[in-house]
Amino acid sequence: MYDVTPVVKGKNVHFKMPDPALYEALGYEGMKDLMYRFYDEIYESSIANFFPQDEEEFAKVKEKNARFFIQLCGGPKVYTESEGQDLTEYMIRLHDAFSIYEKSRYEWLGCMEIALRETDIPQELKESFWEYLEAFSKLTVNSFTDGSHYYSAYTQAIQDD
Repeated sequence: MYDVTPVVKGKNVHFKMPDPALYEALGYEGMKDLMYRFYDEIYESSIANFFPQDEEEFAKVKEKNARFFIQLCGGPKVYTESEGQDLTEYMIRLHDAFSIYEKSRYEWLGCMEIALRETDIPQELKESFWEYLEAFSKLTVNSFTDGSHYYSAYTQAIQDD
C-alpha cells in the first residue's frame, strides 16, 4: 500500500517531478500502457462521471492524458494541449472546472495504485512516481466537506530538486 496524506486547504505542496528513469524503464509504449490501464480503472470507478462516458470520447481522453504523463516523465514533447504553458500550472488550472473533493482524490490515487502494482518495473520507480502523484494531486482538490471551495495557486506548487 502506498501512503496518502490528507489535503490541507491553502497549504503549499512540495513535490519532485517524476524520475525520468520511469520513462526510460517503460519507454513510450510501456508508459502509454500504464496510463491506459489506469484510465480503464478510472472508467469503472466512482469518479468515472468526471470523464466522457462515450467510449470513443473516453479513448481520446486516455490518449491525451497518456501523452501528458509521457512528456511529464521525461519522454518526448508530445502534449500540445498546454500550448507552451508550464505543465504543472496547466494541470492545476485544468481541474478547476470540476468540483474535486478529497474522496475523489483518494479514488483517483487508488486507480493508479492498481495500475502501478500491475506494472513490471523496479519498486523504487513506482514509489518515486507515486510520491509525485500523491503530492501533486493535492493541488487539484478544490471542494471541501465544510462547503467551502479553494483553488490552489500555481505558487503553492513548490518543486523540490
